[in-house]
Formats: sequence, structure tokens, C-alpha cells
Amino acid sequence: QVQLVESAGGLVQAGRSLRLSCAASRRTFSSYDMGWFRQAPGKEREFVAAISWNGGSPYYADSVKGRFTISRDNAKNTVYLQMNSLKPEDTAVYYCAVKFGGSAYSGLLTNFGSWGQGTQVTVSS
Repeated sequence: QVQLVESAGGLVQAGRSLRLSCAASRRTFSSYDMGWFRQAPGKEREFVAAISWNGGSPYYADSVKGRFTISRDNAKNTVYLQMNSLKPEDTAVYYCAVKFGGSAYSGLLTNFGSWGQGTQVTVSS
């Protein structure tokens, strides 16, 4: 079982940037595709971005495409989410997760597991 710990989020103004990181407990981290999800109050958890085990083939939800970038450093057992041009609608608890199955570009919630504890990101207008 891979344990994941997200970095602290924060409160930022609209238009600013924030980078989240997610550290994994096991060296086998480099074997897994990884993803980020988010959940806003009263809404379902939704897919944000994912990246393959070797750092290739990143893919994104349409709502963040062009603004967010997912990356990883396998030497540090860490995956990142760089968030630029933040909007108030990006306000949510952000979670990282391991992708255990599904097609190559799947963002289905059920394909992911070993969830981190989540970190709050609040974007003020």
C-alpha cells in the first residue's frame, strides 16, 4: 500500500499561482501512474490531471487545461501540480492518488486509490 501526503495548500488571489506536491512512502512509486483530483463543497470529487509512471502522457480535465501542469520526480517519490491563473472556481480540497487501472487517458474515480489526506486550496476573487 502506497501512502501519499499532500503539501499544504493555501489561500491565493485569483490570477496567482500555487504548486502542490504529493510525497509517496514507497520507492515503488515510480511504477505507478499518478493523478490529482479535487472536491468542492457540495460537489463530487472530480478528476484534474494524471501522469504516467515515467512522466510522459500527462492529461487534464478541460476545466484546467492550459493552466495546470502535472509533473513528477521519481527520484524524490513526488508528484506535483502547478496551478497557474487560478480562478475562484478552482477552490476545493485537492487529493493525489495512485492510478491502479483503466485506459491510458482515463480519469474515472474508480481507477484511482491510495488517496492522500487532501489539502485545501482557496482562491479569492
